[in-house]
Amino acid sequence: MNAGVLSCNPIGAAREEPWLHVRRELFEYGILPYPSLMHNDVVSGLRNLRDRLLLFQQASPICTWSLNNNSSSSSSSIKNGESDAVLTVEESSTGRQKRVATAAIAASLELSEAHAHLVLDTLASILPDEGEEGVDRLARTPLKEIDSVGADVDDVLLYLYVQSYRRVPSRPHRDAAAVADVWPSTSAIDRLLPSPSPLQARSVLFAKRLMPCQAEEEVNQLAYVQKHLPSLLALLAESTEDGENGTKVITAGKFERLGLLLRAKDANMVSIPLIQAAPFFANSDPAMPAAPVPLEQVLEWISLHICAASENLHQKPLIEKNGSSDSVATVASDVTDVMMMDAATSTVGSTTGSQTIFLPNGLLQLSNDWRPEGLTFVDGVVRASVLKQEQDIKGGSVKVSHCHDSAVYVLAPLKYVSVVGCSDSIVVLGAVGKTVRVEHCERVQLIVPTARITIANCRECLFYLGVNQLPLFTGDNHNLQVAPYNTFYPRLEVHLAQVGVDATVNRWDHILTLGLLDHNDTFIHTNGVANVQVEGAMLLQPEKFTIFTVPKWNENELGHELLTRANPFLLPKPYLLAQQHRSKAAENLKEMLYNAALEDNKKRHFTSAIHAHFREWLFASGNICQIYDLQRQD
Repeated sequence: MNAGVLSCNPIGAAREEPWLHVRRELFEYGILPYPSLMHNDVVSGLRNLRDRLLLFQQASPICTWSLNNNSSSSSSSIKNGESDAVLTVEESSTGRQKRVATAAIAASLELSEAHAHLVLDTLASILPDEGEEGVDRLARTPLKEIDSVGADVDDVLLYLYVQSYRRVPSRPHRDAAAVADVWPSTSAIDRLLPSPSPLQARSVLFAKRLMPCQAEEEVNQLAYVQKHLPSLLALLAESTEDGENGTKVITAGKFERLGLLLRAKDANMVSIPLIQAAPFFANSDPAMPAAPVPLEQVLEWISLHICAASENLHQKPLIEKNGSSDSVATVASDVTDVMMMDAATSTVGSTTGSQTIFLPNGLLQLSNDWRPEGLTFVDGVVRASVLKQEQDIKGGSVKVSHCHDSAVYVLAPLKYVSVVGCSDSIVVLGAVGKTVRVEHCERVQLIVPTARITIANCRECLFYLGVNQLPLFTGDNHNLQVAPYNTFYPRLEVHLAQVGVDATVNRWDHILTLGLLDHNDTFIHTNGVANVQVEGAMLLQPEKFTIFTVPKWNENELGHELLTRANPFLLPKPYLLAQQHRSKAAENLKEMLYNAALEDNKKRHFTSAIHAHFREWLFASGNICQIYDLQRQD
């Protein structure tokens, strides 16, 4: 395929402020592999869906409330305890809002109640909640009240439209056999070696190279929004009543719904309400809403200001490797044999201080100090321990990626966390208020208290969960286990309160699996696996349950505040009894050894045998890293 001469328009910076950045949360945490959410003709299909929802509204009682405590809108409340399928209406300064809950979504999309609630709950988890103005109430609603609050119907339509998004596929490899050895085949010696063999270490590098990087994902998200922006606006547009030309306009209220997709930043890179960023809606009087704006004007303004979110992320035309730009066509001809999938995801040789990635319409040039906006990375840790605390977190989102044979501690209040491509590691997370996504991990122990968690395409992993919603399993999973939350650290309860995770609710054992394998998965699976039913997880046997001890870093610097001294999540009775039995057995063994009438040489031999078995267990279980961390604190 001829690559041609590529465009040199930068995608990393808009021509004028304010800058509109694509919200990665929607694309990284909001996509669900529901075939029934897809429509061949997306706009017309969603318009018909809207009609069905409005028809359902007419047949159901209507509840009204104020969506914002600071709003000047007048609203009344109609109590109705008979149905959760309630469309709600609010008269606000931005127009008339209609809301929908679980039963309405289930009836309109022909989903089960559990899956319809998953749609509503996932939407709630990725709605913007920054600032005070323009924040939908659902974004800050406690989990128990999500169904009684419901979602704005336009948010639901935009969310369903974005289900057509496809993530960047994994890079194809010339040697298919080599790729098969990397994932997801098992090794007979996986559990026998105390440290990874060179072959296993090389497999980790292979897996990292096959997966798209964060910059590629962000460019793909931006390209998707730019391509589909006319259709997204058409979905929100209303027709003017005067005239027969059918002019499409966007009201202030409908424009505000685009906050699901876009985040506005001023000249100082400070987030501002989207509606205040647009000159045609800014500073409008709440008592007299701004007049609707033609769709073409809104499209032109967004196209002028939309750009990539991350620093030092920009696109260039193809140039020669020596840096000369005299002949774009020369280098373009060198890649004429590159297929489109390769061009979209291939990494080429990097020059000093930068990395270059082929894209269909140009080169993605990354400086070595490139950092995603609002995202803290823990990447490529091998045979080491890493600690991230509150002062180390930027933006409330964390990505733990491609760590091997390591222990990673992120002890901070968080919004979003993704754990990608890790193996033979222990990952301990602080309280996560929105959602956690785990994918492409092997032999990882994850310990996390969170509101929600999604696990996809993992094998031989163990998850110690304190989770308020049903843990979701999707994709190509093998030999997974779940267990109740098993640790604590000094500021855990403070962090739980900050992000809104309820320690009295733990649904770790109520597993939800979603359909067949995820066709939107980034990894290219082998032939024949696409129609395989998703495998969930088994419950860890109580006798195998263990308590995890987090090293007490800088506990003396925490002051006199109330510290967590025990696991705030109550253990189920079988696990509690098993733990007590293990503790009692250890005490009995200790007492027996102390009182044993053995000669000194036999006692030393007996003690050495116990130490040898304990050391073997430490290496086999991966807990040796924890011992090293504890020794470091001493």
